[in-house]
Amino acid sequence: MQYTGSQYFGEYINGRMEGSAEYILPTDTRYIGEMKDGMFHGEGTLFFPSGSRFDAIWKKGLVVKGKYTFNDGLQYEDKHWHYCDSYDRRFYTEICYGLKPSGISQLSNMDPPRRIPLGYYDCGDGFYNPTTRVIKDYRNRFLRNADDDEHEWIVRTCRKGWLPMPKQKS
Repeated sequence: MQYTGSQYFGEYINGRMEGSAEYILPTDTRYIGEMKDGMFHGEGTLFFPSGSRFDAIWKKGLVVKGKYTFNDGLQYEDKHWHYCDSYDRRFYTEICYGLKPSGISQLSNMDPPRRIPLGYYDCGDGFYNPTTRVIKDYRNRFLRNADDDEHEWIVRTCRKGWLPMPKQKS
């Protein structure tokens, strides 16, 4: 644990993490569930700092079956996923609470939308700096470096911080 920056609270059998446990990764992602031979095994949930979660059944560290729920309650479906696509372009908050009046756009699922630093992109789990190719979470902590494919996708599809956003009508 001292080398990875992780924390483990749970049982050990023969020096291996085993049984009911809580495992906290250095990114503050928490796993609460069953462990076997040092791996996620059985029922367990990953809780992400963003407030989203992944409930799953694990076998030797691999997911057998799982369900991802975003922090606003939207559940990801791996088949027939039509959220915010060409079939239905509404955000989840619009699906739950209705559309805004004509002339008032909703730019993201957050309303009002998050302010993006000038020159950066909001890629969903943090802000992306296209010059350094670094993604930091919304609390300015390092998440990852973007490879060429992710860089191209972010620049093509994500909102960019340009000028200050106009004030919305009340």
